[in-house]
Amino acid sequence: MAKEQVEQVRRFNRTVAERVGVLHDHYLGGARPYGQARLLWQIGDGGTHDVRGVRERLGLDSGYVSRLLRALERDGLVAVAPHPHDRRVRTVRLTEAGRRERAQLDDRSDALAASLLAPLDGRQRERLTAAMAEVERLLTASMVSLEELDPDHPDATHCLRSYAAELRELFDGGFDPANSLLPDPGELRAPRGLFLVARLHGEPVGCAGLKLPAGAPAEIKRLWVSPRTRGLGLARRLLSELETRAVRHGSDRVRLDTNKALEAAVRLYRDSGYTEVPAFNDEPYAHHWFEKWL
Repeated sequence: MAKEQVEQVRRFNRTVAERVGVLHDHYLGGARPYGQARLLWQIGDGGTHDVRGVRERLGLDSGYVSRLLRALERDGLVAVAPHPHDRRVRTVRLTEAGRRERAQLDDRSDALAASLLAPLDGRQRERLTAAMAEVERLLTASMVSLEELDPDHPDATHCLRSYAAELRELFDGGFDPANSLLPDPGELRAPRGLFLVARLHGEPVGCAGLKLPAGAPAEIKRLWVSPRTRGLGLARRLLSELETRAVRHGSDRVRLDTNKALEAAVRLYRDSGYTEVPAFNDEPYAHHWFEKWL
């Protein structure tokens, strides 16, 4: 990547850190630093949370979160306890004092946001908030990780079930994986194939598989992105990653088939350089067949 791009990101980070006050020991004029305040806000006032889930949402290591929780617990703002059904899992919730401080934190955060907008005119405010929305979207996209998993892994199973459930709603006549040409996801297990899972904040949000038949082109299967992460470019990223891995496994061509109901997928394939070809299989759910030379 270009050095100028890296320098721009660093300048942006410094400006934001200075403007929102994270450099101060007492964030927003409160009694605690930013890390404690952010964790307090993340725990929220909506009941009990799994500590691991909160940690993954913030992208923090367990030791640091434990220190933050001890400080909040010492001040009487949170209650940490074992999960009632699994004592290996820790849970956390806000106390009444914690809810009061969180409400105060919300009020001060609103005031800070207003102070960022106040010096600007109406058009500048629209430009700033639109730019912030775009930065948020792109930063969220950058936090998505891809990992190769066994198709029987719980996160992979979650994605495959979500994929099938969505297709049942979209396809005329529904969708049954057992009637497709891939009734067994085990075909996406090495050495016959591979399966990628995308995660955001530790949660599975997308998947894609690659069949690697001997002496034949690689074949993309089960490409799915969670509705809540669509618009982040994740489908295109999964597609590109599978193409890279196909080349790595010695393939010079990749194929896929898709249903006419998946209009966004059809556009994605065409935009990504795939050419529509005659049917190369008898997949009962397919209306389009695509191929790309790598």
